[in-house]
Amino acid sequence: RSYSGPETEGQLLNSFVQYFGDSLGRKVKRMPLIEETVLPGDSLLTLPVVIIGNGPSGICLSYLLSGYRPYLSPEAIHPNPILHTKLEEARHLSIVDQDLEYLSEGLEGRSSNPVAVLFDTLLHPDADFGYDYPPVLHWKLEQHNYIPHIVLGKGPPGGAWHSMEGSMLTISFGDWMELPGLTFKEWAASKRRNIKSDRVMPEEIACYYKHYVTVMGLQKNFRDNVYITSVSRLYRGKDDEDRSQLNENISTQHLEMEDGQKSLIKRNWEVRGYQRATDGSHVPFCLFAENVALATGTFDSPGRLQVEGEDFPFVLHSMSDFGAAISKGKLRGKADPVLIVGAGLTAADAVLCAYNNNIPVIHVFRRRVTDTSLIFKQLPKKLYPEYHKVYHMMCTQSHTVDSNLHSAYTSFPEHNVLSFKPEMKCVLQSASGLKKILKFSVALVLIGSHPNLFFLKDQGHSIGHHSNQPITCKGNPIEIDPYTYECTKEANLFALGPLVGDNFVRFLKGGALGIARCLAIRQKKKHELIESGDGGGDGVP
Repeated sequence: RSYSGPETEGQLLNSFVQYFGDSLGRKVKRMPLIEETVLPGDSLLTLPVVIIGNGPSGICLSYLLSGYRPYLSPEAIHPNPILHTKLEEARHLSIVDQDLEYLSEGLEGRSSNPVAVLFDTLLHPDADFGYDYPPVLHWKLEQHNYIPHIVLGKGPPGGAWHSMEGSMLTISFGDWMELPGLTFKEWAASKRRNIKSDRVMPEEIACYYKHYVTVMGLQKNFRDNVYITSVSRLYRGKDDEDRSQLNENISTQHLEMEDGQKSLIKRNWEVRGYQRATDGSHVPFCLFAENVALATGTFDSPGRLQVEGEDFPFVLHSMSDFGAAISKGKLRGKADPVLIVGAGLTAADAVLCAYNNNIPVIHVFRRRVTDTSLIFKQLPKKLYPEYHKVYHMMCTQSHTVDSNLHSAYTSFPEHNVLSFKPEMKCVLQSASGLKKILKFSVALVLIGSHPNLFFLKDQGHSIGHHSNQPITCKGNPIEIDPYTYECTKEANLFALGPLVGDNFVRFLKGGALGIARCLAIRQKKKHELIESGDGGGDGVP
């Protein structure tokens, strides 16, 4: 990497410091500035919270940490009478200040995380039953609940939504993609955008998220074009007395308040990375953080078959690469079909894309077409006709129905790819062990994607439900406390969104609620310790 000089690093961190000095306004009189000649090991900027990832997970968490609080609306009546009774008991309190375990008890929904189900039913009551009830919450901005934080992302706010294939409708309704305080329909109307259906294009969602950050006044918390290279815990050795003493002496930073009081921030994490400048150079930085929240999503690394020949240039792993090949005319006039591997919605998008461009398709997937876990089984036909068209073809245009390949589409259920050959041939194997060799023009492997947590120790393998295995959304999400979203195996490390199994935007918002409540409680305890005069050393939680 082409790193710029140390003075540029100082300027970048000074911009962080300047914001946090400004944002805390009257409360903070000074924070230690990083000198332009700083050397490794000198005093650097320490923040209460660093959020890694600026997609909807990171945006929603920033919204709550900025002091926005949800209250039960005066006129609201939740359709669940038991939940409504619980809400009435503490109507004067924001949801962030209530017992989330108590509120979420007994609720059921399409997330395995109880707080995600709770927050979803407050924002979209009985949505899974087809109702379009308004939220039972209204929002207030309470400045005193602000917790200083910064959101670091590779691109503009919205995360992976800015790089998704633009020609496909989202799987969720537009209002299920929205974030608290600004409905998608309000935004569309303000931008004079003509939304023709309840489902919208990814580019519309990306624009909405970017605008949301601005209209909610969150942009000062966000840094774009930032790439994280390492997140490491400081001073792990608890049984080493010398190291513990060093931890106590160095890892706590004092913020001097106007009234002479001091707030304590423990340096639990070191966050390193670089920001890409407009001239393409890389500006390195190092931050200390008391808490780190992982909101990176799972679109970093496409799933791979791990078979021979998968690295050939004619084997693609993303819809964007496939779309580029079509737009450049690389598949025009090809006699051989496109080989699409996978049975999820992205694979179905690829089938539709090829079908609409008159490109013949060979569709290979491992499951039976009657498998109840196929995503098509969960989608109402009236709302998702294009996906059911693909599913219908998967069922009726199988290679077993006609020994000859269909001209436009042929499915190969219960087949695995054994290898790709340099002459653009693929070896398939059926469930019975029968092998077939098929010729194709380009192969597209769409079997999901995985998060890339390379910046964590052991790539984060130690924090999943199954230790020493890669983190995946379905098979091995990060193991968290279900009500605080703190990693059970790493204190002061939080995770939300797809990293903990919540793929849908409507459910990832619960992670932001759980984390915000946890941090608010700790802030309150910290202030109580300071006021009691016992705010030193390792007495801070």
